[in-house]
Amino acid sequence: MDILNSIELAQKVRLHALKMVNRGGSSHIASVLSTVDILAVLYARVMNYKSKEPKWIKRDRFILSKGHAGVGVYAVLAESGFFNVADLDNHYQDGSIFSGHVSHKGIPGVELSTGSLGHGLSVGSGMALAAKIDKKKHRVIVLMSDGELDEGSNWEALMFSSHHCLNNLTAIIDRNGLQSIKTTEETLALEPLAEKLNAFGWHVIEVDGHNHEGLFNAITLAVDKPKVIIANTIKGKGVSFMEDNNKWHYQTPKDDLFEKAIKELEDI
Repeated sequence: MDILNSIELAQKVRLHALKMVNRGGSSHIASVLSTVDILAVLYARVMNYKSKEPKWIKRDRFILSKGHAGVGVYAVLAESGFFNVADLDNHYQDGSIFSGHVSHKGIPGVELSTGSLGHGLSVGSGMALAAKIDKKKHRVIVLMSDGELDEGSNWEALMFSSHHCLNNLTAIIDRNGLQSIKTTEETLALEPLAEKLNAFGWHVIEVDGHNHEGLFNAITLAVDKPKVIIANTIKGKGVSFMEDNNKWHYQTPKDDLFEKAIKELEDI
């Protein structure tokens, strides 16, 4: 598909996500909005999958390690044909399978339940090694938050993947610079992040995380080692009062603020 398809998909996912969070009274909408363009490029232009055959053996495996942004994955899966878009109305309702943090239970297309941060890359590394051992050609792609790099398990996974030359593994870091309460640099400084990742033996690329062509070129670049993309993003992208405002990590848009957010997203 061309770039217009991914842009159109991103717009649909933004609006779905905002409505889902509002309807269910859930949170993390700003964390979702920083990832939407990445998800759209992956599902519209990059990944191999069959939406009507979600366990197709040759499919690329995608893991959302920052599981609190799960509404974005639910929305992109629905728009990609894995289940009915109308099912999104059940998000965060009593008894729903669509939980706040992304869950694989009963939801086609979700590879792994996540939300306890710091585990997605470790699991993805294992998947990539298994694919190498079995001589399979599919890719493993892990979308991470920058804040979860505070977890030591990620640095073990970085060493492990480099040691085993897992060039079928791509990590994408949603580098919006904010975590639950403060900036990442105030919480536990990550910089110089690119130099650290390079020192761990990964091929490092920095891109604008909202530029679809740049994301596509970075994700599809073939290299001979595991690849990590630092996607520089804006938390709350597309909604003026949410952008770079960390209170929207937890807050739910309601009433007039919900209507204002809808209008701003519709005008993108």
